[in-house]
Amino acid sequence: MSRDGSRRERRQTPFSAEAIDAAAREASRPAPPAGRDAVLRLVGVTMQYGEGETAVTALRGVDLDVAPGELVAVMGASGSGKSTLLSIAGGLATPTSGQVIVEGEHLASLAPQAVARLRRRSLGFVFQDFNLIPTLTAMENVTLPLELDGFSTRVARRAGSDALDAVGLGDRHGAYPDDLSGGQQQRVAIARAVVGGRRLILADEPTGALDSVTGEAVMRMIRSRIDAGAAGILVTHEARHAAWADRIVFLRDGKVVDESRRDSADVLLAGAS
Repeated sequence: MSRDGSRRERRQTPFSAEAIDAAAREASRPAPPAGRDAVLRLVGVTMQYGEGETAVTALRGVDLDVAPGELVAVMGASGSGKSTLLSIAGGLATPTSGQVIVEGEHLASLAPQAVARLRRRSLGFVFQDFNLIPTLTAMENVTLPLELDGFSTRVARRAGSDALDAVGLGDRHGAYPDDLSGGQQQRVAIARAVVGGRRLILADEPTGALDSVTGEAVMRMIRSRIDAGAAGILVTHEARHAAWADRIVFLRDGKVVDESRRDSADVLLAGAS
């Protein structure tokens, strides 16, 4: 998700009366049956910007469950709603209607401070442009979320060291982002996303700024974290990266128009590559 995209979502205009009525209906709508252990559930999620004739609907009634150990790839053309879906799943944007449930918590029922705390503790974001703080070392970038959440420096550094070691940067703890290659910076971002045992990994085109070899290495790291028990959503345009997922969801004009499990997805992706 780009910084510009986040700003646009924060500047959404007031909802129309119709949208408010729809939100009220969705709030009373029971969630469809799903695995009890789903880390993320989206139920009838709709996102509208503006009102009247100028209204733009980015998502239309999206239902999605993501279980532990499952990586879901989201594909679609530009403007299909992929990044909006990721923003809503991560609590960065509030849908016009529908339910967003993370680890059993209905985000709509939480105060802003509680949503921020849930993001720090349970969600890890991996962005295309890394979003590292240039004045902090690799270790400091990774441990900052833990320290903000009240962990002692000693505990945070131990967890940060383990996370950096796991992504092959055991000898680069003290390096600043400008001293790291693009691939190394993305590894730091992945370490930051998974440190502290976060349960939901949200990745928005994480390989877009990397060469093909480094991109494959980054996907391997994300996959290993999912295999260790996290749930994940991967937004990508690349069929070869979507092939790392257990399930692929295709969006068009804000709607889920197709969904495939790994075996059948391989056939679809072979034709798309």
